Amino acid sequence: MIKLYGVPGSRAFRSLWMLEELGLDYENVPVNFATGDTRKPDYLKINPNGHIPALDDDGVVLFESLAINLYLARKYGKDLWPGTVEDEGRAFQWTLWAMTEAEEPLLTAMFHRLLYPEKQRDPARADDAARRFEAPLAVLDAALADRDYLLGGDFSVADLNVASVVSWTKLAKIDISGSEHAAAWLARCTSRPAVKRAQGR
Repeated sequence: MIKLYGVPGSRAFRSLWMLEELGLDYENVPVNFATGDTRKPDYLKINPNGHIPALDDDGVVLFESLAINLYLARKYGKDLWPGTVEDEGRAFQWTLWAMTEAEEPLLTAMFHRLLYPEKQRDPARADDAARRFEAPLAVLDAALADRDYLLGGDFSVADLNVASVVSWTKLAKIDISGSEHAAAWLARCTSRPAVKRAQGR
């Protein structure tokens, strides 16, 4: 049995979404960072970084949500894994892009507009993060100008990984409707039935 450690209201959602897309049997072990679970000795043996999610696939233990997704798609997802070496490269490219270009400004805006207690929020930092997100958003929008999904006509692990990060725009209170290609793509990705199943865990 596959075990996925984490809770939906965290980066673990990304891997829960992947597991639901793949239709795999799995156990979601509810490890919650907010209650200190990730710092307990038993969990640190699974992920010594003290973060969620972590995956245990019959003894193969992995951490980092987007790496977990690449692994799951490669092993179990014939329809979600790219069919060519060239598209594999693009899937890696977009996955790393999501982490290096998109996640930090979105996370900063989200914390300073929603998650931090009111007295700890810095509106200027949130606004600066939102402005910095404009550049990666423009890159994403241009990439989707002539295609429905990042690798072409079909939803893939590249879309899931990037959409799971870009979907934070809602919580970060960043309006992307002006980037029509990216906005339409995100709506297509996040309206998939597997998303609701993952959120319901």
